Parts: sequence; structure tokens; C-alpha cells
Amino acid sequence: MKKIIEILNWRYATKKFDENKKIDQETFESLLEVLRLSPSSYGLQPWKFIVVNNKDIKEKIKALAYGQPQIMDASNIIIFANKKNIDSTLVDSYMNFVAKEKGIDVAHLDGFKNMINGSFSGKSNEELRGWAACQTYLAAGNLLTSCAVSMIDACPMEGFDRAGLDQLLGLNELGLESRIIVTMGYRSTADEDAGKKKIRFPKEEVFIEIN
Repeated sequence: MKKIIEILNWRYATKKFDENKKIDQETFESLLEVLRLSPSSYGLQPWKFIVVNNKDIKEKIKALAYGQPQIMDASNIIIFANKKNIDSTLVDSYMNFVAKEKGIDVAHLDGFKNMINGSFSGKSNEELRGWAACQTYLAAGNLLTSCAVSMIDACPMEGFDRAGLDQLLGLNELGLESRIIVTMGYRSTADEDAGKKKIRFPKEEVFIEIN
């Protein structure tokens, strides 16, 4: 546990990447597997992860991210998007997938399905989209920690024109909406923020203990 704390103190939201240093493909594929294995409420996984390799598209994303350099300088970028339609159709599709993977009749999952549909019942589409958005942040946190463990730098980004990005990537037509961008790579030696003291509230101000 001491080692992971050291690693989390080492990581920071890297703003300046070494554009000449790239994540090797095998390592990147492992990070994608980390994302695939990310937890989500009910296991519904209401997300898509968009890996952007095209330089021209990256340039356009950079413009939509108000010129932030890490879009182009980082080795890789992933856009996290949540599904916009959280309904019984999504739940049914998931149940069919679970049944197939487990080799069971989907009817055996009716109790689970009804529980999920019951929890969604009465909630507005906006509330359900908010729930789906929260799931993408679980995945993003999972990726950020995994990057740090692998001594890979990363930067989570919310500062971008979401509507513009959704239009650029055709996400609306896919029933998706962008939520967060994570850039990954290796910090530049010119990044003045590297190695600075991490500023976090003391534990007395963060934790509430109920005995």
C-alpha cells in the first residue's frame, strides 16, 4: 500500500507532454483492457471510449479544447462518452448479453432486470443521463490510477466544447454525449508542475467517521 501512495503522490495532471515519447502499443492495449474491465453500477457499462489517432481530427479537437497543447503533444487521447438513452431497451440488451456469457436462460435474470428497471422508474431522462455520466468518471478514475501505476502520465480534461465535440465525432447520431477527455503519455522535462507538492485537504477535512 505504501508503494501505491508514493505513486499517487508522483502523478499529477500533466499539462506538458514530451511529444517525442510514445506509449508502446502493448502497454496501450493493456490500458484499453483496464478500461474495458472498469466497474459500473449494475454492470451496465453505459459508455463508449473513443480512441482518436487521426492527426487532423486531433487538431480540430484541440481547437474545441481552447488550444490546450496536451491534445496534440500527448501520446494518446481517449474521449469518454456516456449513452444518452438509459431505458428498458438498454437493460434488455445487457440481460441478453449476460445470459449468453453465462450460458443461462435470460428468464433467470428477470429478478435482476426488474430491480434495475424499478430503480430507473420515475427518473427523468436528464437524471438518468447524469447517472450514466457518473459511470464514465468511474472508468476515467480507473484509467488514471492504472496509468500512474505504469508510470505513465495522464491528464483528465473537462475544458472543451462538448456540443462541438459531439458534432465533430458524430456522437449524437450514435446516441452518445462526450463527458471527459484523458490524454496520456510522458511528462516533458520542461513541465514546471512536475514534482511540485500535491495539494490536498488534510484527512481531518475529508473523512467523516461514524462509529
